[in-house]
Amino acid sequence: MKKLTLLLITVLMTTVMYGQFHIGPQIGYTSSKLSYNTTDIQNSMQSNMVVGVFMRLGKKIYLQPELNYLTQGSVFRTPTLGNTNPVEQTVKLKSIQVPLSLGFQLLDIKVVKLRIFGGATANFVINKDVSPVTGSGVNPADYLTANNFKNSNFQYQVGAGVDVFMLTLDIKYYGPLDKLTNGGVKFDGKTIDAGSSVFMVTLGWKIL
Repeated sequence: MKKLTLLLITVLMTTVMYGQFHIGPQIGYTSSKLSYNTTDIQNSMQSNMVVGVFMRLGKKIYLQPELNYLTQGSVFRTPTLGNTNPVEQTVKLKSIQVPLSLGFQLLDIKVVKLRIFGGATANFVINKDVSPVTGSGVNPADYLTANNFKNSNFQYQVGAGVDVFMLTLDIKYYGPLDKLTNGGVKFDGKTIDAGSSVFMVTLGWKIL
């Protein structure tokens, strides 16, 4: 861990001293899904917007920290024994997202640049919205509540991007590095864990 931190600091200092610097706003689209460790739950994707700012340090090799506001979550259904109507809940976790990417510029042909990148992301949940259980003959105490979700979580990210003049377009995938739920969460009598996966497309403007 100390060696990794030292490496990141060295790259940061190098890019600041000898590389390029860009900063600007970005906006985009996200499609997220909460995955659970049981096949009884049927998930569906949830679409939302993301807004934020990014900073890019370096040229051929670069660091890109970001600060974003987005919503992660999903709509899921699960059947219950003796009940023909599925139980349904919607989870929305509004978060401040802090990604840090290490990227590499593959192609530079005048006004068009092609990049690949990867890194880690911290999410700090500022609002948890878990809808009441719908469906007949169920005990709401057996299902998810806002208190079942942690206030922070971590993800990995990989992606690719293209720059045209002052515009920058990134396509990213975020996968879970840890659990979203607190330990021992019960769902319909079963212990479950959840993680979040996000597909994101952002369009940024390099104002500097």
